[in-house]
Amino acid sequence: MTEWYYAEGQQRQGPLPVAEIRQRFQRGQLTLDTLVWREGMGQWAALRQVVDELGLQTLADASASSASGGFDLRRDYAAIDNGTAALPGTGAISSSPYAAPGTSSGAYSQAVQGGEVVYAGFWKRFAAYLIDYFVLLIPSWIIGAILGVGIGAGLGATGTAGTAAEVTAQIISGLSGLVIALLYYGFFHASRGGATLGKMAIGIKVVRGNGERLTLGRSIGRYFATILSSLTLLIGYLMAAFTDRKQALHDLICDTVVVDRWAFTDQPQMQRHELGTVTIVVLVIGGVLMLAGFALMIFAIGMIAKMAG
Repeated sequence: MTEWYYAEGQQRQGPLPVAEIRQRFQRGQLTLDTLVWREGMGQWAALRQVVDELGLQTLADASASSASGGFDLRRDYAAIDNGTAALPGTGAISSSPYAAPGTSSGAYSQAVQGGEVVYAGFWKRFAAYLIDYFVLLIPSWIIGAILGVGIGAGLGATGTAGTAAEVTAQIISGLSGLVIALLYYGFFHASRGGATLGKMAIGIKVVRGNGERLTLGRSIGRYFATILSSLTLLIGYLMAAFTDRKQALHDLICDTVVVDRWAFTDQPQMQRHELGTVTIVVLVIGGVLMLAGFALMIFAIGMIAKMAG
C-alpha cells in the first residue's frame, strides 16, 4: 500500500495511507498547496499536482469553488465529524449542490460520473462467491431433494426402471438448482443495489461499464456467460486478477464491471482499496474448509486402498 508524507511548517508528517490523506483534505487540514511526497517521487510536490493519483478530483473541485466564493463541501464533512450536521432532508446541508439526488446509502438510480472508481479484485469477488455459494447451497439441496424424491417415487409407481428413475430425479434436481441460482443472481444483480447477499457483505456491486444499473435481461445473460468462464477450466474467472478493470470473461462479454459499492455515486471517497475484515475472514474460513476437504478426500482414498489391499 502506498504511504504518503506531507509538510506541516518545517515538520514532515506521516507516513499516512491514501484514505487518511483524503480525510485530512476533506476536513481542511490539508490544502491544494500542501506539499506531499511518497516513495518514488523525485521531489516534494503540491497536493494539486497529484489530485488524480489520490482520487481527490471531486473534492479538489469543491475546494476551488470555495476559494472563488462558491460552496465549500468540506464544511459538511466537518459538521458530520463534530456531530452538528443536520438530519437528512433538513437544514442547509440538504441544499448542497453536491448532495445525492436520492439516498446516500450506496444504492443508486443514476450513475455519477467523474469520480474515482475502485474495481473489485479477484479476492473480493471470490469471497463474495463463497458467501453466495453457501447461501444457495441449503435451499438448492432441500428443493432438489424434494423434487428428486417426488419425481423418483412417481416414476417408480408407474413401473419405470429404477435406474431411469434415479437418473431422471438427478436431472430434475440439478435443473432446479440451476433455476434457483439463475433467479438469485439475475434479480439481485438487476436490483437497485446491484449486489447479491455475498457482494453486499463484501461491499461491492455489479454495474455496466459506465456505472449504470443492469437490466434484468443483461443480468440473466451475465449469469449464463459465467458458464463460459467455467468451461475454460475457470480461466475466465481468473482473468479478473489480470485485466485492467478486474473483469472476468463474462464481464467482458456483457460489458459489466464489479466495483466498490460507493463507485459511481456522489461519495467516491467512501470506497475502500483494502480487502476489509469481512473479506479476510471469509477467505480464511474458505481456505480452512478447502484444506479440510482435501484432507478428508486423502483419508478416504487411503482407507479404500487399505481395504482393497
